[in-house]
Amino acid sequence: MKFLKYTFGLLVASAALSSCKKDVLDRPPLTKVVDTEFWRDETDLRAFGYGFYSNYFTGYNTGFSVDYTPVRGYTFSDDLTGKNAQANFETDIPSSRGSSSESAAWMSQYAGPTWNFSWVRKANIFLNRIETVTKPNISTEAYNHWTAVARFFRAFEYYRLVSVFGDVPYFDNVIADTDLATLYKDRDKRTFVMDKVYDDLKYAMANMRENDGANILNRYVAAAFVSRIMLYEGTYEHYHNIDASRAKKYLEFATEASEYVMNSNKWNFTKDFKSIFTSDNLSGHTEVLMYRIYDAAQNVTHAIGSYSNGTETVGVDPNLVLVKSFIATDGKVWQNSSVANAGSFAISDLIKTRDPRFEATFYDKPLVASATTLYGYKFASREALTFIGKAYPPAWGSNTNTSDAPVMRLAEVVLNWIEAKAVLAQYFGGAAISQSDLDKSINAIRNRPLEAAAIAKGVVKTAPITLASLPNDPTRDVDVPALIWEIRRERRMEFVFEYSRLLDLKRWKKLSNMNFSSNQDYFLGPWVNIPVEMPTYLTSTMVNRARVKKADGTVVTYNGSNAAAMVGYFMVENATNRNAFSDRSYLAPVGQSQIIQYQDRGYKLTQTTGW
Repeated sequence: MKFLKYTFGLLVASAALSSCKKDVLDRPPLTKVVDTEFWRDETDLRAFGYGFYSNYFTGYNTGFSVDYTPVRGYTFSDDLTGKNAQANFETDIPSSRGSSSESAAWMSQYAGPTWNFSWVRKANIFLNRIETVTKPNISTEAYNHWTAVARFFRAFEYYRLVSVFGDVPYFDNVIADTDLATLYKDRDKRTFVMDKVYDDLKYAMANMRENDGANILNRYVAAAFVSRIMLYEGTYEHYHNIDASRAKKYLEFATEASEYVMNSNKWNFTKDFKSIFTSDNLSGHTEVLMYRIYDAAQNVTHAIGSYSNGTETVGVDPNLVLVKSFIATDGKVWQNSSVANAGSFAISDLIKTRDPRFEATFYDKPLVASATTLYGYKFASREALTFIGKAYPPAWGSNTNTSDAPVMRLAEVVLNWIEAKAVLAQYFGGAAISQSDLDKSINAIRNRPLEAAAIAKGVVKTAPITLASLPNDPTRDVDVPALIWEIRRERRMEFVFEYSRLLDLKRWKKLSNMNFSSNQDYFLGPWVNIPVEMPTYLTSTMVNRARVKKADGTVVTYNGSNAAAMVGYFMVENATNRNAFSDRSYLAPVGQSQIIQYQDRGYKLTQTTGW
C-alpha cells in the first residue's frame, strides 16, 4: 500500500478515537463499536497505524499547510533573514497553550508541538488494544511487530514534546477519565521520559519487521529516525550538562541505529542532490528510505514547490552568514581557498566556487522575490524556473504540486552517525574518527553525481574532507573542535530549508546564533550589481529604501540618480535584530490556563524553568 493511500484513506479508527473537548487532559471513552468490531486482526491494526503517518511522516504536508514542512514551516533559524525586525522568541507566558486535537498544532519558533497529549494517548490506545483485544487473533511475530510500531510512535511524540518543553508528564497507559491523580500528574524529568523513549525505540529496533511492504514503516525507517532522536537528546544532554551517562547511552544508540541502515547497503548516493526534492516519483530512489506520495488524481497535492518557483515569496531568505558557511570546491573555507574567485560573493561566482549543493539549492541569479535576493529553489525543478513571468503549470504553481516528498534519506543517517561518533570520541572516550568513517559519510555525500545542467554551469564536486588536512576556519567557535565544526557545516549545507537548523542550534546550545547583532552579515545578501542584474528593482518607490554595502563597509542608498553606484552586498530592507532573549528560550512555557486547570482540581503543574 502506498503512502498516498495510507495517509488519507484509512483514518476511520483514528477519527473514532478523537476528542473534541477543550480540556487538554480530558479524553472521551472509547465507543463499544470500535472495541467490538474494529480490533480484529492485522488488517485493522494496519489501518489504525496508518493514522499516525501524516503526523510523523509529514513530507510537504498538503495544500497550503505549513506544519513540519521545509521552506514554509521551518523559517525560524539563523540561516534566514527577513525585512524589518526579525521574528522574536516568545517573551511572555501564554494565557493558554494546549490542545486535545489530533490535528497538528505545532509552534514554529520551537519546531515542535504545543502542549498536547492526544497522540500519546492514541499510541497508548493502540498498545492497549493490541494487548487486550487483538493478541489472541495474531501470531507472536505480528504481535511483536505491531507493538513495536505503536511504541515507535509513542517515542516519536515524546521526543517532540521533550524537545519543546523539557520535562513533561509521562503516560504509558490509557488513563481513565476518573483517575484524576494520574491525568493531572505533574511533569516528569526529561531524563526519565527520554529513558522511556529509549526503551520504546530499543523494542522497536528489536521487533519491527524489516519489510512490511513498499514505502511502509519498517525497522530500517525506524532506525533512521532513532538516529535522529538519539543524536538530538544525546547531544542536548551533553552540551547542556544534564546527564553525561545518559548522553553517552543515547549517542551510542544513535550510532548503532545508523549502522543498521548503513551496513544493509540498501541505499546509496548514486542519484543527484536535486532529484531528491523535485521528482514526481521517488519510488526506487537510491537515497530515499521513505517518501510521501502526491497525486493530483487523488486530490493530494502540496505547495512547497510553488514557494521555490522564483516568483512566490517566503519572506525570510538565505543570508550572507549562510552563504559564507558553504565550503569551496577545494574543500577549504573561502578565506583560504585556492579556487579562483572563491572570495567573490556574486551568485554567478558562488555557484561555480562552492559545493554543488549551493547551485542545486539557490537560483543562479538575484531575484527580488527574495528578501536577500538569494532565492531558494531546492524544491522546484530547473524547468519550474523557466516559467518566471509566465503562467505556472499545476506542478509548480499554487497548491497543486505533485512532486513526492522525501521523509527520510540516507544523508541524514550518515551525518547523524558521524556526528554521534565524533562527540563520543571527543568527550566520552569513544573510538577515534578514522578517514574511513569520513569516507562513508561526508565524502560519500560529496561524491554524489552531478547533473548535466549543473556541469554546464561550471559546477564541480567538492574535494573530500581528510583528517590530515581539516579546513582552517577563522570563524570557528573556540569551544568546538575542528572536526565537529566541519560535521556541523556539512549538516548546514545539506539541510538548508529543512527541519534541522533550529533544532541543531538548540541541542548544541548555540541559540546565541539567533542574536543577529553578533554579525552584521545576517542583514546582508550576496554581492549584487543591481543596475545590471536587477534593473527593474530601482524604481522611484525604492528611493531611500534600496541599499548596498561596499566591501569597505560603506553604505550606498539609492537616491534616484545613483543607480550605477548600487553595486555591493545587498542590504535587506529595514532589517533589524529580534528582541533580546535568554537561555529560557530553549524551552517553551506552558499556558497559564493549564496551570489554573490543575489548581482547580487540586493538583500542581510546574512551570517550565526560567518562566
